[in-house]
Amino acid sequence: MSHAPRIRTVLSCTLLVASLAASATACAGSGANPLSAKPYDAAGQVSFNGPAGNGKTSPDKPLEITARGTDGRITDVTATDASGRYLAGELSADGSRWHSTAPLAADAHYTVKVGTEDQDGAPGLRTLTFDTAAASNRLKVTFGPEGGTYGVGQPITAQLSAKIKSPAARAVVERSLRVETSPSVDGAWYWVDDNLLHYRPKEYWPAHTTINVHSNLDGIKVEGKLYGGAATPLKITTGDRMEAVTDSGSHYMTVKRNGNVINTIPVTTGKPGYSTRNGVKVVLGKEYYVQMRGTSIGIPEGSSDSYNLPVYYATRVTWSGEYVHAAPWSVGSQGYDNVSHGCTGMSTDNAAWFFNNFRSGDLVTVVNSEGDTMTPFDNGFGDWNLSWAKWRKGSALDAGTQRNSDPAAPADSEESAGSARLRPTAA
Repeated sequence: MSHAPRIRTVLSCTLLVASLAASATACAGSGANPLSAKPYDAAGQVSFNGPAGNGKTSPDKPLEITARGTDGRITDVTATDASGRYLAGELSADGSRWHSTAPLAADAHYTVKVGTEDQDGAPGLRTLTFDTAAASNRLKVTFGPEGGTYGVGQPITAQLSAKIKSPAARAVVERSLRVETSPSVDGAWYWVDDNLLHYRPKEYWPAHTTINVHSNLDGIKVEGKLYGGAATPLKITTGDRMEAVTDSGSHYMTVKRNGNVINTIPVTTGKPGYSTRNGVKVVLGKEYYVQMRGTSIGIPEGSSDSYNLPVYYATRVTWSGEYVHAAPWSVGSQGYDNVSHGCTGMSTDNAAWFFNNFRSGDLVTVVNSEGDTMTPFDNGFGDWNLSWAKWRKGSALDAGTQRNSDPAAPADSEESAGSARLRPTAA
């Protein structure tokens, strides 16, 4: 008796399986299984508001797909342009209408696949194609620096051909600017002003990183009648991690390659009134010879501070004229006192070694100076003087961010070697 329920359960399952098998056989025999049927051509079942013939539609006009009559409905719509970008849209609950919810790209070729279903549940398919008109107002993006190998402090720049002010338009632009690296790093864009962005990772780039930068903005609506234009992609690599740290208090520079100390150099930095800027700077370029004049930083000729000197092995770190360079006239003070007008001076041999070992993008940091801190953006690449938290707030994609200027930058000082407004040359 204890086995009776189990027997009845097995018999019930057997009857259920048999019933399902019979049902499946009946369906197969009828030829009406929508899951296995080949989609029919739904050309007569749907219409759309695209251009007639070889015409082009305005990218400002939303795309709309409509089911004809009452004998079927739309089940799915997939719209992509030739670049593989999907067009977002919305299907009505009854399947009678689908419309785009994002702007069409300008000067693009679209392929639209429309899935349908008739009253019997049989699937249909209709493929539509059309082109959009070109936009007369295009936003050009120019990436920097030029391709090549740089130091681990080199930011990526994106210069825009028009000012972008609204948070929504900035988000469209920023979302389309892509930076891909090997190895992978965490990084973000920062809006320096209305038409310039910088990109840097959370920490310095790893040594020997490959960085590829490109834009997906071409044809995308930015705002109003402004659409994205094509941009030339950028590829750069980083070399060894080269860092020079100058201690203005001890009057020595310590140089590291990939974290290992490789040289210690006696130096002199800015004297009182011309103190060298503190903070992280990035090498901007190198000039074998520069004629440095005191008049370039506002020192009148004939004054006790006036100078007019030929300078060799000059490695530039600010646009206002701060260099690491040979200063044979101050060798007696190097390692003991600060006597320059803002530059970091060293012997000719040491300057030649520095010049030959450092490249654009390498890191030059000054500590324990009486000068102001290097500004983030208006005098070279001071990007690393912003914390990662402050850097993220410069992104249009950061929650709640709305900014047009840098609140973290210190105010400009009076004209001296610490000023960032002019482009003087200090020895």
